Amino acid sequence: MYLIVGLGNPGKKYELTRHNIGFEVIDLLSKSLKIPVTKLKFKALIGEGRIGTERVVLAKPQTFMNLSGEAVVAMMSFYNVDSEHLIIIYDDVDTAPGKIRIRKQGSAGTHNGMRSIVSLLKREDFPRVRIGIGKQVHGDLADYVLGRFSKEEMTLMGGVIEKARDSALMIIEKNVDDAMNQFNAK
Repeated sequence: MYLIVGLGNPGKKYELTRHNIGFEVIDLLSKSLKIPVTKLKFKALIGEGRIGTERVVLAKPQTFMNLSGEAVVAMMSFYNVDSEHLIIIYDDVDTAPGKIRIRKQGSAGTHNGMRSIVSLLKREDFPRVRIGIGKQVHGDLADYVLGRFSKEEMTLMGGVIEKARDSALMIIEKNVDDAMNQFNAK
């Protein structure tokens, strides 16, 4: 069984913002796999289905970014998911826009949603797909990540959302190493 969690903030106010790109990937997975993500459970919107023979739960925490770990811990406990079968998908200011970085494990870095997850899980050994949104040129980081993409950025990000979906599928259908080799930005 796999748990795929896209990070973001709930509510219309945050739709299509840089910080919600994890939700966008879950929405694309939901559509591609025909797994509706509509049940509110474990402080998250979830959908259950299959990828091939593998049981999978798609999730969008509804706790707001800084408390994402609450939903992740509850789901992992209920579904008895091993850490190597948890895949977190989220935005990354340290990766160039349009690029993705897949890692088997690692620190939370500067991402508050990941900090919450790592802190509450008390471990870092789970795969993650980081989607590059680039750094802000000026102003406050919070304003930048909570801002919407420009039209030019939206064109670029549509392709990267598809790559992130495909990388999550490859992690499950093959393994993390193959996904890293195929999708990591060079």
